[in-house]
Amino acid sequence: MKRRTFVLAGVGTLASPWAAADVDFGRVAPRALVFPKDHGSHPDFRTEWWYITGWTRDRDGVERGVQVTFFRSRPGVAEGERSAFAPVQILFAHAALADPALQRLRHDQRAARAAFGLAAAATDTTNVVIDDWSLVLDGDVYRTRIPAREFALDLAFRATSAPLLQGDNGVSRKGPLVDQASYYYSRPHLAVSGSLTFEGRAHAVEGTAWLDHEWSSDYLAADARGWDWMGVDFDDGSALMAFRIRDGRGSRFWAAATLQRRDGSTQRFGVLEVVFEPLHRWRSPRTGIEYPVAMRVRAGDLDVTLEPLFDDQELDARASVGTVYWEGAVRATIAGGPAGRGYLELTGYGDPLKL
Repeated sequence: MKRRTFVLAGVGTLASPWAAADVDFGRVAPRALVFPKDHGSHPDFRTEWWYITGWTRDRDGVERGVQVTFFRSRPGVAEGERSAFAPVQILFAHAALADPALQRLRHDQRAARAAFGLAAAATDTTNVVIDDWSLVLDGDVYRTRIPAREFALDLAFRATSAPLLQGDNGVSRKGPLVDQASYYYSRPHLAVSGSLTFEGRAHAVEGTAWLDHEWSSDYLAADARGWDWMGVDFDDGSALMAFRIRDGRGSRFWAAATLQRRDGSTQRFGVLEVVFEPLHRWRSPRTGIEYPVAMRVRAGDLDVTLEPLFDDQELDARASVGTVYWEGAVRATIAGGPAGRGYLELTGYGDPLKL
């Protein structure tokens, strides 16, 4: 469900001089996902993202969180125009480094039309580029290079298993209506290697990461305010994705989860089997928004507690893409004992999301 929140907000800024078109967007319907093609872009659909989150450890044993997301958006304007400037496809990217020594996120972002060779998303496999930012799949290894303003990432993420199909064989429902759905798969337990550079020093790192790839044309219901999402790589080799979509009262509008066991088998949980329970709230001194940054998440009989690497992992992107949300590295415990690491995303706790 990722980073998702600013995709269409930014489109309004870039696309406003162009006339809206009557566009037949791609629809989500049951089908078999085919790889490697479905690792690539799906330009018929309105919105798409490739989202990587992970934990790294340097040679001094310091753990830091990393997040890289590339978005593609088809805003439905200027589709009949021949001009290369026409914003038929728009690409966004966002990257963040969660450093406990700093107690806040280092983050940066990019946006560009898919034109002039400056930005592109290939359709045959994962190969997304905005200027000198990139995410490319080579065999079983995703590689990203992010020369941001406060930091730089040069990382490889090696897939250790086949894609994990979310929902019903890759069709993930987000509401009661058939169209409220996305194509969605994950790559848990990516093996991380490479370097993080900040404050003039490069840090060799290794670790574990999670990738989500999702695309859709109709995502949130009108009654939905925002969502909570978590992806955790457990120390025993299993993995859990869970989300809930909240309504205007903060109640569960929709929910789902998928557990991948160490042997590769999966168990899926429906709306009534997934519960997010806030344990600790943090109020941003900058925006005044309060987030439940520690959560108890139950999926069937599985009971997981998530604690943040540090509280202040808020992303304020109002100056560029118009939204504020919390997205941070979390530790997972089960029955009070260490169990794994992952990421938690909290949206719609300020203004409701408007996709």
